[in-house]
Amino acid sequence: MKKYYSNNFSYTNVFKKMSINSEIVTQMIYGDSFLIIKKQKEWFKIRIKEDGYIGYVKKKKFVFYVKPTHKVCKLFANIYKYPNKSDINKKLTYGSKIRITNIKSGFRKFENYWIKAKCIKPINYKNKNIFSKIKIFKDVKYSWGGKSYNGIDCSALVQLFLNYNNKYCPRNAGDQVKYLKRNIKLENIKKNDIIYWNGHVAVALSKKKLIHAYGPKKKTLIMDIQQTIDLIKKTAGLNVISVKRV
Repeated sequence: MKKYYSNNFSYTNVFKKMSINSEIVTQMIYGDSFLIIKKQKEWFKIRIKEDGYIGYVKKKKFVFYVKPTHKVCKLFANIYKYPNKSDINKKLTYGSKIRITNIKSGFRKFENYWIKAKCIKPINYKNKNIFSKIKIFKDVKYSWGGKSYNGIDCSALVQLFLNYNNKYCPRNAGDQVKYLKRNIKLENIKKNDIIYWNGHVAVALSKKKLIHAYGPKKKTLIMDIQQTIDLIKKTAGLNVISVKRV
């Protein structure tokens, strides 16, 4: 029987190779689960359960799989050692998954920490509008492989919101294009449609505006759709390859 572990750190970098100087291919946020494929010196080769992604993480004191009951619904939530507002221990990013074990006033306990009740939703909670809260990532810095409030890339921004709403989504833009089946013509684009270029992705906020974690500008931006299409064509020589509707 396969033995899964849970990431019990705010976020854990997953590297392409066994070196901290290697490319960060993704991150596991708190509560993500994974299988250890191989133990090598100070490294684990892992497969992430949520999306099947394979990479290397530094050895840490990970815990055996913990079935979550709730998830973080804010860009980030402060975590406390005690149920009060004066002892911030660390932060958990949007979509992090936790298991509540105790309740005290406006706080909820998980592991050895406390979190404000207003910062979480039940694990099965879904937004009627999948991308309704995507603007919370506006101005978050662009970071290749990132999946958190501290740095995010374009495909992670899409994956996070689909995962939050209990929908499977591959990690990379190229795999997302293949997985999402409903194709839309660009002229028929509307709110929540997903626009793909080769190696890049954005989410439509309306017929005119989009949001994306944009590497050249080094942050997550709201931009005009046509201006973005023209800019990416001019600077990278890329055309839109697909528009998807979830």
